[in-house]
Amino acid sequence: MLSRLLTLLVVATMGAWGAPAWSQVKEIPWGTSAVGSSGHKALVGLAEVLNREMKDYRITVQPTPGAIITVKGYATGQFEGYYGADIAFYELANDINRFKGFKASMKRQPLQSMWTFTIEVGTAVHSRDKGKFKGWGDLAGKPIFTGPLPWDVRAHLERAYTALGVKHQYRQVDIATAGSLLQSGGIDGFIIYTAGEGAPAGWITEASLAADWAALNPTAAELAALRKAGFAVIEVKPDVFKRDVHTDKVVLLPFYYGFHVGLEVPEADMYRMLTIVEKNAAALAKVDPSFAQIAKDMPGLQRLGVMSSVDLVPIHPGLARYMREKGVWDAKWDARVAKK
Repeated sequence: MLSRLLTLLVVATMGAWGAPAWSQVKEIPWGTSAVGSSGHKALVGLAEVLNREMKDYRITVQPTPGAIITVKGYATGQFEGYYGADIAFYELANDINRFKGFKASMKRQPLQSMWTFTIEVGTAVHSRDKGKFKGWGDLAGKPIFTGPLPWDVRAHLERAYTALGVKHQYRQVDIATAGSLLQSGGIDGFIIYTAGEGAPAGWITEASLAADWAALNPTAAELAALRKAGFAVIEVKPDVFKRDVHTDKVVLLPFYYGFHVGLEVPEADMYRMLTIVEKNAAALAKVDPSFAQIAKDMPGLQRLGVMSSVDLVPIHPGLARYMREKGVWDAKWDARVAKK
């Protein structure tokens, strides 16, 4: 009898010790974009690093039809982490486009907490049509695939087309068929983009096997109009796409993307997450060139990301602490730091 009581006591004690240890592991179902996208690939690598370095957290990668789904999913309690861009925050803050009427269903406010890279968008046409299209204005009335409906890359490119008055025919197609449709003439062009100025999305690489596309750059007048409308403009080398793009430079329009969490992750843990990412940035960039920008200047990218969205969504206190320590914080942002 005594032996049985001692055994029960040991089991109960082990259970008492084990329960708190288990409960200390915080699950973060982290939403990202679809398999084959830049965002999905990036989060897989990022989650591996964070799960290894932060034993008190367990991140699971949750692909969705598009990054906007993850922002909405966080706001309604479906995800604890999300893949958010400045274009999405702009639409959310202004109650427009993909976020029209959404605020009424929000349970919590999305924050900005970790910026990871820019995404740079542009346009491609078939090489056989290279002489027919001189700039983006020539796409007016043409069937163009600017990306899946929920995607931020589509929203950013469409916003640029609108600024130029380009009224094209949007064609919604499966990303797996974009290349073959361009080859067959079913569409006259599709979106191209890179992450971190150096990594094209996997589906674009696959489309390159089905069609010989050429990068279509905006004209000088169009570039001037885009800059006047507030768009940033960069040039990337053609070899980024690892194929002949039939031009000596590719003009793209960047915007800022990040993997964000809310106040459910405390300030100290968010700060720790940022320092871990900075420490492992070079290794991340070797696996995925999307992370080249944080490998080069992690604090600088945080500053640029915050600048893009400071008036749109609040700033996580852990990000604010990190930026203050790195000397990239602006005191005028103090009022934008989120509080419980």
